[in-house]
Amino acid sequence: MNNPHRIVLASDNCAGVHPRVMQAIAEANHGQVSSYGYDPYTQVAIQEFKKILGENIEVLFVSNGTGANVTALSSMIQPFEAVVAAQTSHLHEDECGAPERITGCKFISVPSQNGKITVDQIQRTLVRVGDEHRSQVRVVSITQSTEYGTVYTLEEIREIADFCHKNQLFLHVDGARIANAAAALGVGFREMLRDTGADAVSFGATKNGLMMGEAIIFFGKNRFPNAKYFRKQNMQLASKMRFLSAQFIPYLAENIWLQNAEHANRMAKLFYQKAKHLPITFTQKVEVNVVFAILPPEIIEPLQEKFYFYVWNEYTNEVRLMFSFQTTEKEVEKLVLELEKLLK
Repeated sequence: MNNPHRIVLASDNCAGVHPRVMQAIAEANHGQVSSYGYDPYTQVAIQEFKKILGENIEVLFVSNGTGANVTALSSMIQPFEAVVAAQTSHLHEDECGAPERITGCKFISVPSQNGKITVDQIQRTLVRVGDEHRSQVRVVSITQSTEYGTVYTLEEIREIADFCHKNQLFLHVDGARIANAAAALGVGFREMLRDTGADAVSFGATKNGLMMGEAIIFFGKNRFPNAKYFRKQNMQLASKMRFLSAQFIPYLAENIWLQNAEHANRMAKLFYQKAKHLPITFTQKVEVNVVFAILPPEIIEPLQEKFYFYVWNEYTNEVRLMFSFQTTEKEVEKLVLELEKLLK
C-alpha cells in the first residue's frame, strides 16, 4: 500500500479500533490484577458471552484467528483423525499449514464455488470408517460468513450439525466474520450457533472493531477438558489477558458488534446497488460486507492507484472489495464514480 491516500477496501483487518473498545482497553489499564485470565475483566467478559449464549459454555480468549482455529481443533481431534472443510476455506488456504502442522491431523477439502459445503459432500468423505490405514473424519469445519461472503442459513447449519452428531462428528464454526453473518440473517449468536447444534466456534471480532483478540466458545462445559492446555501449548495464553478480554465487554454488552457489522454489510450492498448497472460481473451474492466481481483487466491497475484492494483470482480478473465499519458512503460513491470513468 504505497499510496497512503488510497481508499482501503483490501480487508476489514485494515480498519482501526472502535473508540468504545479503545476506551475499554484504557479503562483496564489501571493497577495490578491477576494474570493469565484470572482477572475481573476476563470474568465479566465471560459472563457477557453467557448472557448471549447460555450458561453451559466454556470461553477461551486468544490473540488471533489462526490461534483460535488451531486451538479449537486441537481440543476436538486426535492426530490420526481428519477435518473436513471447504477447499476455499481460510483453514485450508490461508493459515500456512498451521492447523495440519500443529494438530498433526489430516485436512480433507471439498470443492466449493461459493464457500459453502453440504451434507452430501461431507457424506462422501466418510469412507473406510474404522480402517487404520485411513485418517478418520472427526470434525467438520464451516466458515460463517464464508470466504466468498456467502452465509449459511440456520437450516443449513442445523442440517450439517445433525448429520455430524448422527455420525459421531463434531461441528466447528470458523467465525472470523461471525457478526456480519448474524447481522445479515437478522438473528442473535445463540440462535445461529448454539440452537443449531454447533459444538465450537472461533468467535472473531478483530475484523469488526477490536484491536486484537478472538474467543473460542465450546458449547457444553468440560466437553473438551484439555482445551486450556492446548491454548497454552499453542502459545495463545496471554499473560495480560485483561487487555484481550476487556474489549469484549462493551463489544457484546453495548451491541457494538451489531452496529459495526450492519454498517459494513450496508456499505457492500450500497456499492452493489450503485454499480450493478456497470459492465462488470458480480460472481457471488452480496450478503455481508464483501463484493466479488470480475473487472476488465485493463482497469484493475488504474483503479488500484486510488483504491487498495486485492485481485482474488489473477486468471479470471476477479477482485475482492471488502467494506468495514469505517467505510463511508462517500468512499463508496467515489469508487462507483471511478469505475464509471474507467469503463467508458
